[in-house]
Amino acid sequence: MVYLHHVNIRRPAVTIGDVATAAGVSRATVSRVMNGRSTVAADIAERVREAAESLSYRPSTAARNLALGRTRTVALVMPDVGNPVFQQILHGVMAAADQDGYRVLVADTAEDQSQEAAIALEARLRCDALVLVSPRMPDADLARLVPDVEPVVVLNRQVPPPPGQNGRTGRAPAAPSLVVDYEDAAVQVIEHLVSLGHRRLVYLAGPGASASDAQRRAGIRRALEGHPTLDVREIPAGPDIAAGHAATGAVLAGRATAAVAFNDLVAFGLLAGLNEAGVAVPADISVAGFDDIDLARYATPALTTVAVPQSELGRHAWKELAAVMDDDAQPARSARFTTELEVRASTGPAPVGPERVHATDRAVPAGAAGHPDTAGDAPGAARPPSDTTFAWEESPDALVLLGPGGTPLARRETGERVPPVHAPRPYLHPVHTLGGTALTDSGPVDHRHHYGVGMAVADVNGTSHWGGRTFIEHVGPTLLQNHGRQVARDLRPDGDTLTETVTWLDEHGGRQLVEDRRVTARLLAPFQDVTADITHTGWVLDWRSVLHASDGPLEIRSPATNGRPGAGYGGLFWRLPIADETRVLSVGGEGETLAHGSSSPWLAFVQRHGDRPTTLVLAQPGTARPWFARSAEYPGACPALAWDAPLLVPDGGAVQVGLVAALFDAELGPAEAAAVAGAIV
Repeated sequence: MVYLHHVNIRRPAVTIGDVATAAGVSRATVSRVMNGRSTVAADIAERVREAAESLSYRPSTAARNLALGRTRTVALVMPDVGNPVFQQILHGVMAAADQDGYRVLVADTAEDQSQEAAIALEARLRCDALVLVSPRMPDADLARLVPDVEPVVVLNRQVPPPPGQNGRTGRAPAAPSLVVDYEDAAVQVIEHLVSLGHRRLVYLAGPGASASDAQRRAGIRRALEGHPTLDVREIPAGPDIAAGHAATGAVLAGRATAAVAFNDLVAFGLLAGLNEAGVAVPADISVAGFDDIDLARYATPALTTVAVPQSELGRHAWKELAAVMDDDAQPARSARFTTELEVRASTGPAPVGPERVHATDRAVPAGAAGHPDTAGDAPGAARPPSDTTFAWEESPDALVLLGPGGTPLARRETGERVPPVHAPRPYLHPVHTLGGTALTDSGPVDHRHHYGVGMAVADVNGTSHWGGRTFIEHVGPTLLQNHGRQVARDLRPDGDTLTETVTWLDEHGGRQLVEDRRVTARLLAPFQDVTADITHTGWVLDWRSVLHASDGPLEIRSPATNGRPGAGYGGLFWRLPIADETRVLSVGGEGETLAHGSSSPWLAFVQRHGDRPTTLVLAQPGTARPWFARSAEYPGACPALAWDAPLLVPDGGAVQVGLVAALFDAELGPAEAAAVAGAIV
């Protein structure tokens, strides 16, 4: 029997001396060539490299670093490694440092300012330099620390002058500072909310030791100087999701119409808390954050926030740190980064009139001192108009319909901020009663692609102008890349009438049809409710559209025509808000079952919002189409363009669509609703 023994014979490592012998030079010359020094003649350097390659020589990193007195590592010290902003800064530092052959170690101080200096000193003993991100320690402690840990770059904090100078000398700080202009960022957020009509705001403050939080508060104070009537209250919160969630009760108790969070994480927590409390964002309250972390655009609703160049901040930090470590360089001592507001779906127009009833409101009786619903302004009571003028007027980013006494009654949104998957389109929201109660909803939790009042059609030649998923027979609702867009042009506000031309584009940007749209408002003559001896006052919104098949024939379909019985939605759709109580009336009687699919000439939605009753009467001019109506799952309705069969429009043909609505701060019965419908069409 023969045994075979496998012997592992290691080849002797090639040394720098072997390369020196092969190239006929000294070991020092080989060292200089391997370290990239330019003091060696080109022909000799080439001879050394050829010898090293022929011997498969690889220089020892450890030996080279030992010779240079460097570890080729730097440490990044941050307050919270779980914060996505700090993670992006870290990625930026790592990517830039890697190109120069450096590695980055990470130290997390867990928001404990008492341990920051000790952690930074320990990290510096193991590395060649430090990056301090958003240090929480007092200025005096930071000033004492910086000379002990040089080379160092400080992010999100201005480095104070060395101890004893108190800023009286012209000497530059001991280390470069890279700061973000959070003061201007806060001004941007406040101005955006003010433009939407908000006047009562709350700020969910971050950690008390955070310099960037102090800058945000400075920006808020600066914005207040330009808006003396603005009320911004501060609520202590913190830096994370749990802090935002915990602040929900305080936010609701403050009755703010908008909340500004210290960062996006705090905003996420607040959004979750508001959703649990049944508070709609942005219909009841708008929410904004700071930083624009990756998840911000995927929040529900997508979060309005201020974008900070996080990765760029990290890359620039490495650039400055590398310059500090190079004795021959003259690094910049300070750099300031600007921010940019990203407006998304979490902010919208301020609610007009009495607020909706939130969970925390029930602890404050109506009419109590300090409560906005006083006996002199009872909720739901129609305020007597001071005049009868209606006019469409331009605001900074929308058209607003002003009613009697200059009261905002409707707002036309361009739809430019609607996500592509929701089929962007112009729409009206909010639409209020004369008493200030909104009778539309936008981006609700149950159907994010519902937007106030607008033309929403599920299938136009295969393109969705409804948004969300498309129903496919034998498959079910499926998310397809088939969402179109409606783009308005030739917008013409003229007194109480708004006319515009809207181009419908398919998912590829091709034109499908052209819509001529006309929206008119008028006051409804008061009428007497003889059963209750009450006079009701309301106003009328009259929407008429003509769809022109100017670019070829049209085939308008719905989920019902595609195999889902009863789902004939698509047309001029009115989405109402969720209320404490919703009843739907029609010629056939009360109930969704009687209204849905009927050809009743009118529908009426009777709702209660707390103790405020409202009625929305919807009437169809001309021959009535079947109604698509919902009141249980959610409140909404539209005259169906394709109820149980496709609507075919020949090339060059047209189809008329219309809806006339009357809005009341009162509960109307079937007889009153029928009388109103007959009067408005």
